[in-house]
Parts: sequence; structure tokens; C-alpha cells
Amino acid sequence: MTGRYDVAIVGGGHNALVAAAYLARAGKSVILLERQDHLGGAAVSAQAFEGVDARLSRYSYLVSLLPSRIIHDLGLDIRLARRRYSSYTPRPGTETGVLVDGGDPAATARALGADAGAWSEFYAGTATLARALFPTVTEPLLRRSEARAAVGDDALWHRFIEQPVGSGIRETFGDDLVRGVVLTDALIGTFAPNVDETLAANRCFLYHVIGGGTGDWDVPIGGMGSVSGELLNAARRAGATLVTGAEVTAVTPDGEVRYRLDDRERPLHAEVVLSGVAPAVLARLLEAGGAGGGPAVARPEGAQVKVNLLLKRLPRLRDPAVDPAAAFGGTFHINEGWAQLDAAYASASAGSVPDPLPCEIYCHSLTDPSILSPELRASGAQTLTVFALHAPDRLVTEETNDARRDEYQAAVIRSLDSVLAEPIEELLLADAAGRPTIETKTTLDLEHALAMPGGNIFHGPLSWPFLEDDAPLATAAERWGVATAHPRILLCGSGAQRGGAVSGLGGHNAAMAVLEATGVGGGR
Repeated sequence: MTGRYDVAIVGGGHNALVAAAYLARAGKSVILLERQDHLGGAAVSAQAFEGVDARLSRYSYLVSLLPSRIIHDLGLDIRLARRRYSSYTPRPGTETGVLVDGGDPAATARALGADAGAWSEFYAGTATLARALFPTVTEPLLRRSEARAAVGDDALWHRFIEQPVGSGIRETFGDDLVRGVVLTDALIGTFAPNVDETLAANRCFLYHVIGGGTGDWDVPIGGMGSVSGELLNAARRAGATLVTGAEVTAVTPDGEVRYRLDDRERPLHAEVVLSGVAPAVLARLLEAGGAGGGPAVARPEGAQVKVNLLLKRLPRLRDPAVDPAAAFGGTFHINEGWAQLDAAYASASAGSVPDPLPCEIYCHSLTDPSILSPELRASGAQTLTVFALHAPDRLVTEETNDARRDEYQAAVIRSLDSVLAEPIEELLLADAAGRPTIETKTTLDLEHALAMPGGNIFHGPLSWPFLEDDAPLATAAERWGVATAHPRILLCGSGAQRGGAVSGLGGHNAAMAVLEATGVGGGR
């Protein structure tokens, strides 16, 4: 595992596996180096609780942005299940809530009340964006003016691209709760105010509503590990060399990669190096390789807490009109009204854990019971995944992480209990050692486990899925959104333009850039 290769890939996440599969299928000699003992990065399933036979999608958990083109090109056997229910949101302090039921538009309209018409019109607009923009994500980048022309509606473009998306939400909906439900798609993994003048929230929102050309978020059957497992098989079938336990220590602009394996430092050389790690990590590797003086890469900041729970059964709701299986069958929003999100952002900005903590929850096992053993399924057990918003990395340090983790877990439990008819802790199962089946991951925990600086799930700030009109397009890497300051080093992870989430786009687009630049069939 020394010598020369056409392509060396740093990191073994799902994007890196996509790139490895495409390039090896095109006849390139490919070596992939992953520091952990397994591949898949954040797109993995794990037995999170000792002695409990449940395979949880431990970090990432839903799929929307993975194009059918990648699935078809690589011959992947991936099954995605559509959820009937979009969301349920209890009204704080009441025994009612808003259930958005994709199978019953009339019931949804009644639940939305006066905002029903605005809801339909608003999401008709996002559907137009999705149909126009999603087909472009596996093609060379459009310029801004070309993307605007593809959308074909200047008012719509202004509403979602040019003005803060929160402004449009505030103007469109009258109900504080409905405003908050809509806004959450702009805040997943992004620390931003309700009306974000930087438009970072707009970019986050856009990626949440264009996936698959519909904006639907689907459940991977078998858990997220089934997705990365299929990509791993595709890369192996294609002939890529996949090395685990190999920690890359330095990269040079001329294609030398140094890594540690079995307590030995080893070198290799590649014509092209693809970086599946965060740009901030790549900057450190380049510096270690002697490439100082390049553009500074700021440390990114994540803004979430992830909590996995395994319950004896679904909890009872305070709302007697809604079946818990319907409420947890989509995204369950808790304490995410417009005013609550605004207050939570202010609290976190001032250095405090928000109380109540805004959370969204989903139950994988309702849609896909296969992640549980037959015994757990027969007992009625269910999983819950909680994603808590406005928990920025700045609130966590190495010294305070354990205490902060406990504080966040307690805040999540309080948030859940505030809308349930029974305490959530009473429903937790016990693992083999008698411990309750709940695990909490702070941004620092994510950084330690996944080498994501700041726990940022997108590897850094999201970018638009198009280029500005004056952006350079001289190279294949620039046209595909994977360029770095060094021609032989390309981005192939979530830090690439159009990266973020489980999409494979970073890997696909890096592979297309390599194939285009080398004149090998496969680039588009």
C-alpha cells in the first residue's frame, strides 16, 4: 500500500466511497485511506446499547439528496421508504397539535386552519425550485443567472434565494406555530436567527426542500448502514483498494500522501488526491505537508445535539385526537414555534442552553422495523432519534463536555416531557449493564468520533448549488465545484460545493471532474 496510484482518497465516508466506485469503474487505480476501523463515516448503523439488538442510524438518519443517477450508475441495492406523515407539532400548553398528513390533505388543511392556503402556495413554490434545481446537482455547475432562468419565476427566486427566507415565512404565515415548523428546515445544523441576513439559513433551507425533485425525506430500509454498505460493495467490486486504520498525517500539493498504519509511517503518491475530510482538516494536512501560506480555512461550527433512545413503546400524547404512531411517523416538532426558536437563538448566543430546547424527533422503527431484533419488535419497542437545535459548538469545551452533555440530555428530556402525557425516562429500556438506553452526542463528541471540526454536519458553511456569474470556470474542478487552491487536490466530501447530507454528490462530482480532466469516459 505504498507506491503510485491514479487517485488517492483521504477519508472513508459515503462520499469517498462514491468517488472510489466511479473512478475504479472507469479504470483508475484508486486507494482510499480511512483512520477508523470501518467505512461509511456518519452514514453508519451501530448497536448503540450494550447487549441490545437494535441497529440504529447513529448519526445521519434520513435520505433526500441521494440522486437516482448514482444509485443506477453504481448498481446499488438501496431501498428508501416514503413516510405518509410529514410532521406533527404539539401546541405548547395545550392538548392539541398540527398533524401534516400526506395521505389526507383535507385533514391537513383543517389542522393548519387559516394558514392552509398559504401552506399549499408556499410548498408549491419549493416544488418548483426542486424540479428546476435538483436535476442540475449531478451536472457541471450552472451560473446564478442560468439557475434563475431554469427556475423561471423571478418572484419565487427573490423569495427563496435573495431575501432572508425567514422574512418570507413571517410574511406568509400568521400562526406562530406554523411559522416555526416551516422555519426549522432552515436551521438544521445551522446556527442562525429567524431572519438571517447572511442567507446561510436560505442555503440550508434550499437543500432541505429540493431533494429528489420533491423535497421528501425517506427512511433507508436496514438503516443508514445499508446505504454505506452498498457503496462499500460497489467500490470493492470496481477494484478500489480500501484501507481502514490508516490515519493520514500529511498531504502535499504534488500528490504525496503520508499516513500511519500498524504504527508505521508510510508514503504514497497519486496523480490526484481527493479529500473526503472537512476543508479545515485538509488545511491542516496540507500544512503538515509543507504547503503553508494558503487561504485560511476557518474552523466551522455545528449547532446541534443528537440523542438516540430505545423505548419499550411509543409514548402517549396529550393530544387524544392523534395516534402516537401518526405523530412519530414523520418529524415530531417540539418547542419549535417561531417565538420559541427566536428565544432559543438569543439564549444560545448569550452562552446558555435554551430552555425549552427546540427539538425534532423521528422514529425509524415505525417505518423500518428491520433495525430491531424479532424479540424487540414483538415487545413493541421503538427507537427515537432526537435532533436538538440551537446548540452551538461554542457552548462546549474539552473541560466542560461531560457536564454539558448531561445538561443537554436533561434539556432534551424536559422538552419531550413538556408535550407528552407520561415521562419519557419511564419508557427507556435497559442495556446489558442495566443502564437506560439513551445516548447523547454533543458537537464535540461528533468531532471526536467523526473528525468533523466543530461538530459541523456539513463540514462547513453550505454553498449555493450554483456559481456566481463572475466565478472562474477554467478547470473541470471549478466546473464541478470541487476545486481547491492546488490543482491536484480536489474536494470530494460534504465540504464540496453542493455537499452536505447523505447525497454522494461530493464524491460523484469529484469523480466527474477527474474523468473530465483526464479525458476518460464517464465525465459529463
